[in-house]
Amino acid sequence: MTEVMDANNTYVAAFERLERELAASGTPAIHRLRKAAIARFAEMGFPGPRDEEWRFTPLSALTQVPFELAPPEKTYFAVGDIPTWEDSLPPGVIVCGLAEAMQKYPTLVEPHLARHADWKKQPFTALNTAFLREGIFIYLPPNTVIEEPIVVDFVPSRTGAPHVWHRRALVILGEKSRSTLVESYQGAPDLTYFTNAVTEIVVGAGAVVDHYKVQHEGNQAFHQATMQVQLGRSANFSSHAITQGGQWVRNEINAVFEGGGGECTLNGLYQASGQQLIDNRTFIDHAYPHCASHEVYKGILDGKARGVFNGKIYVRQDAQKTDAKQTNKTLLLSDDATINTKPQLEIYADDVKCTHGATVGQLDAESIFYLRSRGIGLAEARSLLTYAFANDIVSRIKVPRVREALERSLLESHHLPVAESAEEDA
Repeated sequence: MTEVMDANNTYVAAFERLERELAASGTPAIHRLRKAAIARFAEMGFPGPRDEEWRFTPLSALTQVPFELAPPEKTYFAVGDIPTWEDSLPPGVIVCGLAEAMQKYPTLVEPHLARHADWKKQPFTALNTAFLREGIFIYLPPNTVIEEPIVVDFVPSRTGAPHVWHRRALVILGEKSRSTLVESYQGAPDLTYFTNAVTEIVVGAGAVVDHYKVQHEGNQAFHQATMQVQLGRSANFSSHAITQGGQWVRNEINAVFEGGGGECTLNGLYQASGQQLIDNRTFIDHAYPHCASHEVYKGILDGKARGVFNGKIYVRQDAQKTDAKQTNKTLLLSDDATINTKPQLEIYADDVKCTHGATVGQLDAESIFYLRSRGIGLAEARSLLTYAFANDIVSRIKVPRVREALERSLLESHHLPVAESAEEDA
């Protein structure tokens, strides 16, 4: 408890120093928001062991490290493979740093920034909001299509002391617009740091967003991320979250239907070994009728790794004709690996189709025997089956370079041969 209180006080003191530095910059609304968020964090503090939502995800390893606020830095972003593309964007499209957007486009930013991710109830979101500074802002006006993916890379710089980065992204798509977004989190293997990320995505009526998050940070990294998605009428949002690194990782995805006829897909793959802890939590709020949601999360745990999955589908009384499916499958490769899984349905409507389920097990003995009977060794047979289990999620990724990089990473992690690309052959 003392360690938690010390950590709370450390962040409050860091905010006071930052606020003095930023006194001459930013809009009054942003300053009021930051002060309200830090005050709320001071009231809530970090979650404790009695908090049901954090029962299987202790914070002791995180709160024991005296993280310092990282120096300001710009976020790298690009469209496709081109980092300098401003002149080639469609008219009205904005992709820039969040600090710049708060100064230049307050009428676009302020109605949405910190209005969807609930900093009044979530301590880490409150902490992120209090330290609003740098980040990414993406805006597509109505009826705009960007074919190439917008790629955002969050890479911590190497510093002497352990630092915390409060990453922030605000994405707004106007009516009937379409875009692909890739969030990438990477870091050096021996670097101790803390990523506290919040992404707010507003999908206008009839708009389509194809989202990918690839988290491949070092084994000393801490990662807490919240993504809040608001779906307008007939909007379509799909997300694929891949988690492969970090010693302590927690991903929270919340999606709310704000109009009828929408569709939401949440897929995820998490892979851990050693002493890693990976916690995935999803919440889909069916607030309007005639909406569909699909969810498949798969986990691979080895060594003494621990996994947590908590997925909830909430169907309100007026959300008739809801079609929702949720599945969590976990593969345990060792006797010491553990998973706590809790798929949930909370339904108040009577004309719905909703299913949920969870499976936990080891590699199928008959499948191993089948492969071995054809001359494949035991270790390779296990690797092939594990790869096939994971690739079910990776194969659904539509961005070729993201999918191919993940396939290569999976093959290498399971000691399987990697085929050379056409470019390498040439």
